[in-house]
This record gives sequence, C-alpha cells and structure tokens, in this order.
Amino acid sequence: MQRVVSFGPISSAEVLADLGRRYHFQRFDQPLADRERFLAALATADGLIGSTLPLGAELLDRAPALKAIASVSAGFDNYDLAYLRKRGIRLTNTPDAVTEATADTGFMLLMMAARRAGELAQMVRDGEWTHAIDATRFGRDVHGKTLGIVGLGRIGAAVARRGHFGFGMQVLYSGNSDKPEYEAQFAARRVPLQQLLGEAHFVCVCVPLSPATHHLFGREQFAAMRADAVFVNIARGAVVDEAALVQALVEGQLGAAGLDVFEQEPLPATSPLLALPQVVALPHIGSATVEARALMARTAAAELAAVLEGRAPNHPVL
Repeated sequence: MQRVVSFGPISSAEVLADLGRRYHFQRFDQPLADRERFLAALATADGLIGSTLPLGAELLDRAPALKAIASVSAGFDNYDLAYLRKRGIRLTNTPDAVTEATADTGFMLLMMAARRAGELAQMVRDGEWTHAIDATRFGRDVHGKTLGIVGLGRIGAAVARRGHFGFGMQVLYSGNSDKPEYEAQFAARRVPLQQLLGEAHFVCVCVPLSPATHHLFGREQFAAMRADAVFVNIARGAVVDEAALVQALVEGQLGAAGLDVFEQEPLPATSPLLALPQVVALPHIGSATVEARALMARTAAAELAAVLEGRAPNHPVL
C-alpha cells in the first residue's frame, strides 16, 4: 500500500476517509507543530497532499521516495519548481475549483470599497449612526463603469463576467496575449497596462506570482491610476509594493483598495493599511467557502491518485 501524507487541513471528511481507505495515510493539519513526526512520515511518503506549507529542498530531501505532490490550491508559488523538476516529482493543483469563489471575493471587495461598506458597517457597530449620512460618507456607483482586469485567466474572466453581465461594465484587460474567446463573450478589449490604469474606475489584479510579476504594482502604476479608482488584489500579496500602495492612498492618488492578500500573512496588526478607512482588508479568504474547499480537496485527491496509479493528471504543474 502506498504511503500518503497530508500537509495542512483537508476540508472534506469524505476525502479524508477515502485517503484512509486507499493509502497508508498520515494526517498533519499543522505539520510544523508536530515536526518530528511529520519528518518521520516524509521519509517513506509516496505522495503529499495539502497546501499552505512552503515545500523546498530542506523538507523534500527528507522524502526520498516521493513521487507526487497534490496541492490543494490554484497557486503554486510555495513550491521549489526547479527542485521538483530535478527530482522528477510531479506537482498538480486545483485551478478550476477555486475560480468562482475567488471571483466572488474579488467582486465583493470591489463593491465594498466602492460603497464604503466596511467603513460604514463599523460606524453602525460603534454606535455612530445618529443621523442620515451626508455627502462625506457617500460611495461611488459600480454599474456602468470601466473594469480593468490585470491577468485575464480563469479568475480574471470570472470577475469580468460578473462586471459585464451583472453591472453593465466595460471590460479592459492587460496581459501577455489576446483572449479572443473572452473578447467575444463580454466585449473585453486588450490594452497596454498603462492605458488600462488611466481609464479604469476599478482595477482588479489576478496574475500569478512570478519573478516577472513581483511588485508589478508600485509607485509608477498607482500614480497612473485615476484619483477615484478602486484597486483590488486577489492575486498574491507580493504582486504589490504595499508601501507604495499606502503612500498612494494617503496622498489621494487613488480612491480605495480591497485586499485579500498581503506581502506578509497574517497581516500584522501594526500594518499602516489598517489605519486607512478606505482599505477593505480580508484574511485571504478567496476560496474559503464550504463548497469550494470541498471541491478543491476532491480535485487534489483525484490528481494524486492519477499520478500514483500511473495515469495523466488533469491539472499538472510539473
């Protein structure tokens, strides 16, 4: 019987039971909290399934028999791809399973920031709603505005569909290639990034993290945006220079920000972002729904089984 080890929570009792039937399965919801047992399990592991724990040479050198890692995530920046390639270890992910939930999160952030929902909800909780709000508390319309998508992949396209069909928004996008299928679906128009930043009322970042996208957004990009623009990041925190974002918000170079990801997670309570009322900050909940996490677990388990049984996985990274 092959040996499989989890590294992080698996949000499906059904999947956990199936893993227990198929394999000699060892479960570690918090692997570093039980480091010695986890390292001992790695020594004989054929497969790993999980997420959140960065896996590089230091840990994977302890797993000489390892054949496959099934990541319960869409992103794969936690993995040393060069190392895995050198070892011949297969890596899979779950891109389709996170698309709709993450797009919902992105559009929720967009609307919360535009209508100042977080700020105003806190006002009610603090007992400060004593009269009708005046113009100093007004938000901005979403319908009919221009939505700029930076990275029109699965998630970016799902955000664009919500904007176009639900709110009558014009869609601009920037990226490495034309997307004719999306241009046909929701009249998206590809433009250079600087043009997108200058025209869009809402800018939603959906690119994967890579050396090319690290700090893709900095002082120059924020300076190019409309002063009333809403900036949304549902990609990865390191795509944004947070110090530059704070400066742009403080100086009025853009109107608001909705953020689900940060350069350091969890976000420190001392972060200057939290002192800005025009910032909506969420604790990286992009795919954190019961349904999405269960689908991610099922998908990852199926990918792992395919590799360990010698079949081609549906979502190979390597």
